[in-house]
Amino acid sequence: MEFVIITGLSGAGKSVAMRSMEDIGYYCVDNIPPALVTTFYDLFEKSSDERMKKMAVVTDVRSGEVFTDLFTVLDRLRAEEKPYKLLFLDAQDAVLLRRYKETRRKHPLSDVTKGSTEDALFLERRLLMQVKARADYVIDTSLLAQKQLKERISSLFLGDASLGMTVTCLSFGFKYGLPSEADLVFDVRCLPNPFYIPELKRHTGLEACVYDYVMQFEQSQGFAQRMLSLVDFSLPLYHQEGKSQLVIAAGCTGGKHRSVTMTRVLYQHIQEAGQRVIVHHRDIAKE
Repeated sequence: MEFVIITGLSGAGKSVAMRSMEDIGYYCVDNIPPALVTTFYDLFEKSSDERMKKMAVVTDVRSGEVFTDLFTVLDRLRAEEKPYKLLFLDAQDAVLLRRYKETRRKHPLSDVTKGSTEDALFLERRLLMQVKARADYVIDTSLLAQKQLKERISSLFLGDASLGMTVTCLSFGFKYGLPSEADLVFDVRCLPNPFYIPELKRHTGLEACVYDYVMQFEQSQGFAQRMLSLVDFSLPLYHQEGKSQLVIAAGCTGGKHRSVTMTRVLYQHIQEAGQRVIVHHRDIAKE
């Protein structure tokens, strides 16, 4: 049985995440009080229906004061050795405020903060701080389109989510901001930039012309060698620590050329080592 608990900040994409889980075969239940999580777990654990062997539940501050029961629930599941994964959706405050303004929706805690969405977000983030710290997977949706979030969810959970640590290789552009979920970040802006080659400018690191250009240089080969050496040393340590997800990010200026190339190198190396790994190019489609 695969059991996933989805939580996170209001407006960060939990509804999209739930629909994505449904698309890949999970039975999903939205907005349940934390105290009922173990009840659902027990019901589905005992079910003989194969469709009920993959389940995702969403619980968040819409539950009100009883949301704090989630800590007791998580402790109980651990104590009873009942496996689960905790997925946390996050986003920057400015992005969340913009989303609320665009949708004109009311924040679940706005009554407590006398109608102030900004204060509600501050309160919610404080309430969720410890939950985020215990999450197996954290996804920052600030710069993700819905399609990209669905792809991330599918990549994480299409396989057996209970099998070891998943490594996510992520390329990004510094001009769009650092990925807050990254555990390791490699800055590859020191490498030769195809952007300044007219015939390569409109291509990406997914194409042979850009990949070959970047990797032909001695400094690129040396960087890749040292990057992979550090990753090979670090992965077993993170695995021993019990991490479920490790995000390794490579960033260049725009997230199209050098970062994509080095992320491809990283992904292929980790895949050949037999580690469960997925790849995501966050900013490759941006202008």
